[in-house]
Amino acid sequence: MKNNEKILILDFYGQYNQLIARRVRECNVYSEIVPFNTSIEKIKEIAPKGIIFTGGPSSVYEENAPMVDKEIFNLGIPILGICYGLQLISYLSDGTVERGEKREYGTTEVNIDNTSPLFAGFSNKNDCLMTHTDLVKTLPSGFKKIASTSHCPIAGIANDDKKIYGVQFHPEVNHTKDGIKIISNFLDICGCTRDWNMSSFVEETVKSLREKIGNKKALCALSGGVDSSVAAVLLHKAIGKNLTCIFVDHGLLRKNEGDEVEKVFREQYDINLIRVNAKDRFLSKLAGITDPEKKRKIIGEEFIRVFEEEAKKIGKVDFLVQGTIYPDVIESGASRKRSNNKKSS
Repeated sequence: MKNNEKILILDFYGQYNQLIARRVRECNVYSEIVPFNTSIEKIKEIAPKGIIFTGGPSSVYEENAPMVDKEIFNLGIPILGICYGLQLISYLSDGTVERGEKREYGTTEVNIDNTSPLFAGFSNKNDCLMTHTDLVKTLPSGFKKIASTSHCPIAGIANDDKKIYGVQFHPEVNHTKDGIKIISNFLDICGCTRDWNMSSFVEETVKSLREKIGNKKALCALSGGVDSSVAAVLLHKAIGKNLTCIFVDHGLLRKNEGDEVEKVFREQYDINLIRVNAKDRFLSKLAGITDPEKKRKIIGEEFIRVFEEEAKKIGKVDFLVQGTIYPDVIESGASRKRSNNKKSS
């Protein structure tokens, strides 16, 4: 990224993480999601303008709950904690977090202190989405209360000196009235100039790829999904005919979708495309398998085997290309905790 201004989003396995990133970008600031256990050294290297802690299904007082190094609070970087993120800030700053007497789930009227810069431009009440069982019982040292509900006495906290804030509700969702304004206010607190947009990001990415690859050859594994398709188009814009895509048609796409993928990449983008019709091969491997996780592993393994076989026919290439969506990036970087009984999110 030519523009180093970015917001770092620490992922605590919340259900709205991608939406948080989207809301930040809608405010013309680049955002990047990273695992919660990203090291302090790496955060310093990235040098974000601000950090957002996401929600998550854990309780901060549980054994093996996802944590951060307390040193993150001394970096001088503004922080916003959402739901579990609020509880984590409180817990690590010597506040107390307990299981609430009543779980709050749904749109709730929140009393807010509109003198706080986080709530600039709001009235003293706002409808917000709550999804939690745990709550902050006592304020952490150096913080003041800036929001509450009838069942959650501390629904928002602020340390204006350190520019650290937390809310128990979810400002990123549509159920929270003018929630994006809260995110926008946080970006103002961070001092963001808001000069990022998707079109410039694409231009910079294509330029960077062209400079890195030059006249060398690249081979891309294409499944027809969003992640590999975006990677293929970006590479094609950068290196043109030096890119070859192997489209492994496993027969599991929607009706006629394989033909549509081929048509788009051959006719619309004029990409060098090799289509491998492997429907029978995949379906025979999946015969009799009912467990979804086993199916996923079989499909992934077979996709790699087919791709490797076709790649050997092409010969030497300089770069192998894989498109990966954010959830897969996070999942490969940290062990994800899965829970059907969400305490906070």
